[in-house]
Amino acid sequence: MASYRRKRTVNATELLSRRSRGTRDAGATIRHNMKVLRGILLQDNRDFIKVWSKTSKSTIMYENGKIYFENYQTCYSCVHSQPQVLYKLSKRSKLEKFEDALLCQSPLDKTLASPSDQKPSLLALTANNWLYRLSPETGAELQRVYLSSNHKFRYLSWDVSQETFYVKSVQNKETALARQAGITQNTLMHLAIFHVFPLQILGVLEINKKVFGNGVTDVVLSQGVLAVSYSNKSVKLYSFEHIVQKYLTEKLILGNRSSPLGGKTVGGFPFGIPANIQITDCPPVLFEVSCSNNGIQIGGYPWHYIYTPPHKHHKGTHHICSLKDSTMATNGVQNMNCCSLESDGIFFHPDDSGRIIHVGPTTINVLKILGELNSILPSNVVEDFSLKTHRNNNAASQVTVTSSGRAVKRRFHQLDDDPDQETFRMVEYEDELDLLAVVVTNGEEGDGRAHVRLHDNLSGRLLRTVDLVEPWDETYRHELFFDKDTIVHIEQKNTNFCCHVYKLKAATK
Repeated sequence: MASYRRKRTVNATELLSRRSRGTRDAGATIRHNMKVLRGILLQDNRDFIKVWSKTSKSTIMYENGKIYFENYQTCYSCVHSQPQVLYKLSKRSKLEKFEDALLCQSPLDKTLASPSDQKPSLLALTANNWLYRLSPETGAELQRVYLSSNHKFRYLSWDVSQETFYVKSVQNKETALARQAGITQNTLMHLAIFHVFPLQILGVLEINKKVFGNGVTDVVLSQGVLAVSYSNKSVKLYSFEHIVQKYLTEKLILGNRSSPLGGKTVGGFPFGIPANIQITDCPPVLFEVSCSNNGIQIGGYPWHYIYTPPHKHHKGTHHICSLKDSTMATNGVQNMNCCSLESDGIFFHPDDSGRIIHVGPTTINVLKILGELNSILPSNVVEDFSLKTHRNNNAASQVTVTSSGRAVKRRFHQLDDDPDQETFRMVEYEDELDLLAVVVTNGEEGDGRAHVRLHDNLSGRLLRTVDLVEPWDETYRHELFFDKDTIVHIEQKNTNFCCHVYKLKAATK
């Protein structure tokens, strides 16, 4: 008979004592640390207090405890009780300005040759086609790679596991002069795909209309799949692994010499990186679907996809289907029937549970997919839990009677996301604390105000509420980040931007 071990609650002091003695592995220590922090965060004698605000004429970015100002030139750390400057880079010319950036940090199970390759880094793409790898703590240059003198690269994006990213060029536009001359522009764009830890080039490929079709409008790389959007509102998925295996002409190594470059250095100026993935014929299509706004999401277990059909009568609906055979799931059509300026949003839960989060102005539904991998029966979409706003149900009548007795009917109903009512605005997931942060606004008392509700991720139970001090004007763009003991609110006001930082502190009596 197996021995029985009684589960008991371990307080923070004992957990910290165990950590100091080194009696637990690193993963267990981190999990227990987050458990301690979550417990502290939910105590009645703790609260989030606004500690810092800063305005800027340019876009403000937040990533993993760091706030970037002046187009990534100035970096503030949020580790301390108030944000502090980590570094300021020297002023860059217009040609050298950063077009896009990614913060690169992934756990490793191996030791690399160079210590700098092992550490986190900021990947920055400049206007003149240089890719820089910078230290996120000092801003010092760790590595630089020149991409191309022929193509204008502008966008950085992660693939799936954050160990692969790609750089996308601007789209080639067919000019009126070229059309008059009968010149056809077949090249839409170029992609450069890299591995990180260490930084290494996988390949550069051309997206050509002769290969993928004349209607190609955009391309993204995600989860090892090349997703190609078309002007007829269809999306086709291709295996990127198959493309590399079949069409790779030469394996490139940064800093080495390449035959397509005539023996010049790969990633060196001015030759850059040659296109070493030459797609000569259209690869096999893994999956194809017609959808509104070329929007398709894949996730869940078993694999499903979410899309909105491009037909007018399907507007506002989200269809959940099996990726295996496109069978519609039972209860697979989700429609909130909301009348609002902002459309509802739906996405697979970032906690990798396979659940779905559907966010509307008055309701947030967390859904789960019930189904077996090899079953002939369709999956079933059921509600895991639902969150509702608190609203005054005594809505104003649509008919008003004047003093003369004449009935006047209102022409418009009140919108579901009217700023004067309590409204859901966004949902953030804090993975380390396993909490959902829901931003709720309410303008009943005049100025728009917002608060953040922290819900248990598994049950949806409300655990605490954090009031934001600054007004929330819905006519402007807002972003909110919940990162352990820090809440960051970035708002845009006309041409200015402002960043507000809240830190967890002992509540004052």
